[in-house]
This record gives sequence, structure tokens and C-alpha cells, in this order.
Amino acid sequence: MTEKEDVYSTKIKYNGIFNFRAFYKFCYDWLVDETGISNLGEIKYAEKLTGTQKDVDFEWKGSVKFDDYFKKEYVITFKIIAIAPVEITQGGAKIQTNKGALEMKVKGTIVTDYDGRYDSSSFRKFLRDIYDKWIVGKTKDRVEDKIVEDCNEFVEQAKAYLDLEGKK
Repeated sequence: MTEKEDVYSTKIKYNGIFNFRAFYKFCYDWLVDETGISNLGEIKYAEKLTGTQKDVDFEWKGSVKFDDYFKKEYVITFKIIAIAPVEITQGGAKIQTNKGALEMKVKGTIVTDYDGRYDSSSFRKFLRDIYDKWIVGKTKDRVEDKIVEDCNEFVEQAKAYLDLEGKK
């Protein structure tokens, strides 16, 4: 039976000026390029308009196979609150951007036996328990470390991006 174990979870909040479209693209491209996720997809998207402001909720999910037994899975949830277009002056030129609040949750999960190879019989389940307990312990630790490393780096890059955008 496929088992999932959360190994990373965090949340960041930001309130200020940022280009929503550019931030969306930056986050998506970073995750695909740096973590190797080839199936990152938007599994939820909702918008609510209130005058000139908009609330946006969306969620991405993607995974990367580590080997034939382990898979890394990532879920990123965005909540954009009261985003509105604003015009700012940058380098003497006026540019259109956005102002609002952002909350981003990042979760990293390790998935074992993702193909369900050990589900066909009681004996195979017994072998899986032995395999998990005695053989792949160090590999599991490496996968978990990689998930934490990827998630931490993504969060730091997103914070740095928002910090730079807010200083324009």
C-alpha cells in the first residue's frame, strides 16, 4: 500500500506591492526547473471580485520520482487577498503592478511504494515491512533531506523575490 508521510510544512505571509503575474510565473518556473517536477499542475483555482480588488486562491501539486520505491510530492497553496492594480514609479517610469496580501503554504511529502507493488499479497506486504525497516532507511533519510532542502530553498527564493518587488 502506498504510504505518504509529510516531512515539511511551512507558511509565509506578505503584504505589499508585487506583480502577481510575474510572481506566479517565477514560482512555477523555479519549482519546475530546480526540483525537476515535470507534472506540476494547478488542481484548484478560484477568484472572487469585489470592486477593483480580487481574492485569488489556487493550489499546485506535483511529484518527482526519486527511484523505483520513493517519490517526492509537493503541494503549494496560495491565497491572495484584496489584490488591486496600482501604478508605481520606477526609475522615472510609471509601471503597472499589484498591491495586496499573500499567504503561501508549502508542504513536502515522501511517498513510498508509489506503484503499489507490494500490495498483491500478504507475503509481499511482509517483505515490504522488512525492506522499509532494514534496507532503505538511509535512502529514505536522503529523500526526506532532499524534500526539506527543496522546500526551504523555494520558500527563501519566494521571500527574496517578494522582498525585491516590494522595494521597487
